[in-house]
Amino acid sequence: MSPLPALTAPVAGRVSERVGDIWVYLSASPLLWLTLTLLAYLLGFSLYRRSHFNPLVNPVAIPVVLLVAVLWATGTPYASYFEGAQFVHFLLGPATVALAVPLYEQAGKLKRAWLALSVGLLVGVVVAIVSAVLIAWLLGASPATLASLAPKSVTTPVAMGVAEKIGGIPSLTAVMVVLTGMVGAVLGSFVFNALRVKSYVARGFAIGLAAHGQGVARAFIVNAEAGAFAGLAMGLTALATALLAPWLAPWLLQWLR
Repeated sequence: MSPLPALTAPVAGRVSERVGDIWVYLSASPLLWLTLTLLAYLLGFSLYRRSHFNPLVNPVAIPVVLLVAVLWATGTPYASYFEGAQFVHFLLGPATVALAVPLYEQAGKLKRAWLALSVGLLVGVVVAIVSAVLIAWLLGASPATLASLAPKSVTTPVAMGVAEKIGGIPSLTAVMVVLTGMVGAVLGSFVFNALRVKSYVARGFAIGLAAHGQGVARAFIVNAEAGAFAGLAMGLTALATALLAPWLAPWLLQWLR
């Protein structure tokens, strides 16, 4: 019998141990997780572009799945990951403020449509809260879950703050916010086409209201005008939800008991 199999086992063990040591060293560096986050997004966006920006190839869902798989496979806690990825989180603030630039370019259309947009904002926020709570209630969800779902259509920081205030679970709310954005970005164009909504003002405002940041990103890829109004809707929806949800959601939960 050849001695090769007997020799390869110890060698393979040493190689595996060495790889493990290298991973432990790298995982302690915040730069690793920032790099992996950027690489995952670049891969997701590359696939999105190769698909000719097909909404089904979501450039956010792909990196999320990849990063979750890496964290699960390596046993890395989210807190360790966030130490490296927090720089991306910090850039969300400046990126949101920068949305005012394309909106300024649409100031004329905003002045003409302010009344319709205001009514749409109010109705949209109320429907988003009520529909989420009612559907979950019909499915037998607990009161804490119902409260967690109420602010699902706004950006994560606002949604988590509102959920905590009304008795929800912030971590569950964060997951639902991400899922809501993904579903809205994927299905938005199909729904608008089916309803024959051709106005980019209406399409952008609706997707920004319902699908927050991911909807805004999708809107900008489709049309600059739609992106500008999607950014406006995202900001106003966060403000309106922060004002309405703390009294509307508890009243609705009390009524459903």
